[in-house]
Amino acid sequence: MPVSSGYRPDPQVQALGPEFADPVRAEIFPQTILRFRNDRAAATVGLDTLTDAEWIAHFGRFEPLPGNLDPPLAQSYHGHQFRVYNPEIGDGRGFTFAQMREGSVEHGGTGRLLDLGTKGSGRTPWSRSGDGRLTLKGGVREVLATAMLEALGVPTSRTFSLIETGEDLERGDEPSPTRSAVLVRLSHGHIRFGSFQRHAFFERPDRVTALVDHVVEAYYPDLLAANDRPVAMFRAVVARDARLTAAWMAAGFVHGVLNTDNMNLSGESFDYGPYRFLPHNDPNFTAAYFDHAGLYSFGRQPEAVYWNLQQLAGALSLVAESDALVDALGGFGAAYREALTAAMLGRLGVQRQGAEADAALAQAAFRAFAEGGERLRWEPFFFDWFCGRDDRALGGVRGDLYRQDGFAEFRGLLAGFKPERPERLADPYFARVEPEELLYDQIEALWAPIAEADDWSAFYAKLASIEAARRGWGLA
Repeated sequence: MPVSSGYRPDPQVQALGPEFADPVRAEIFPQTILRFRNDRAAATVGLDTLTDAEWIAHFGRFEPLPGNLDPPLAQSYHGHQFRVYNPEIGDGRGFTFAQMREGSVEHGGTGRLLDLGTKGSGRTPWSRSGDGRLTLKGGVREVLATAMLEALGVPTSRTFSLIETGEDLERGDEPSPTRSAVLVRLSHGHIRFGSFQRHAFFERPDRVTALVDHVVEAYYPDLLAANDRPVAMFRAVVARDARLTAAWMAAGFVHGVLNTDNMNLSGESFDYGPYRFLPHNDPNFTAAYFDHAGLYSFGRQPEAVYWNLQQLAGALSLVAESDALVDALGGFGAAYREALTAAMLGRLGVQRQGAEADAALAQAAFRAFAEGGERLRWEPFFFDWFCGRDDRALGGVRGDLYRQDGFAEFRGLLAGFKPERPERLADPYFARVEPEELLYDQIEALWAPIAEADDWSAFYAKLASIEAARRGWGLA
């Protein structure tokens, strides 16, 4: 297989051994129809030079990449699912297919270790009663989610590939039979909180230590010399997850299923099921129809992440002092508040002024959202006020709303901030009347022509529009 000089395989996960993952093989699918390939992501790991036929061979039939995992590995883990502990889970419809370094040194690559992981590649020892498959609609939704989140500057996995597989699937929560697909994501690690929970459950501190060492060596090499690796790693994870949660909140994003098996050690968002983007500010807005108690509602996401970090700390207590872990966990609140302020100012496109003034502006923005209620959609607010330009906001389609007294505090505070990279406003994206959004009804409208007439034109046009937004915002 011809690959560029940027392809640098480094399959480290296999060194963990059989206690952590099982060798598996992908299903042989009736069809392999390429629906999406992410060449921009592929370029970061030297795989953008693959022909479509080679792409399908590796990401539809899962022929091993040179020097990489053979066979793939399905990881084992436990997890709290809606805060109920489940020891029966693991990679039930996916596996780690390959690991490689990001970018070639000569092209300024960071050298981070990245994984290619699958979703819908078939049954594994952890499938239980599931079929190990992914619906095509679920794959389409994940492609859209990761594209939009990346455009908004959220640390996220990137959808690498989506291939339709030609099977009819039965699902109880959507019209069936429905079409099937296999998805590949590019992510900075697939070691989950639940990976640690599994070995703590079996009271195996040796395996918890092995996982700590693996995570530090693979994803936190700056901590290699730390005196207390478990605590140092946990402190770093707390900081990253504070930033991730703040980025979700500033993006108006609701993950939907924040179980401990859906959070990884690299602080990167992944595995998108019943996600939603806010239509307007609503702390009680939920993404999953089965989240009847609102456990993972928009406003409770910081609480959910904190609770999950507590469970990770509990697993690490087998190999670290509890007081030190509690101290590290205690830093989440302050780190989250600082990260949320930074994220909000980033979305508004203004320069930092100082902790007190910055926090005041971020809080005023949330009060403005509350004032706007259902009249003010989430994404247009940031679009209208980007770089602090009141002429754009007051002269736009929502100008009358922004002139109301309830927005006076926000207008006044924002006027004291300087724009950050104001040249971004010259991008054609900001000549639009409305910004790019990814609301539920829009996703349904994109899916309808695919389901009814195999017409993908609106889907590809939407991805092009999201890419234009990413370039315009300049956040990713």
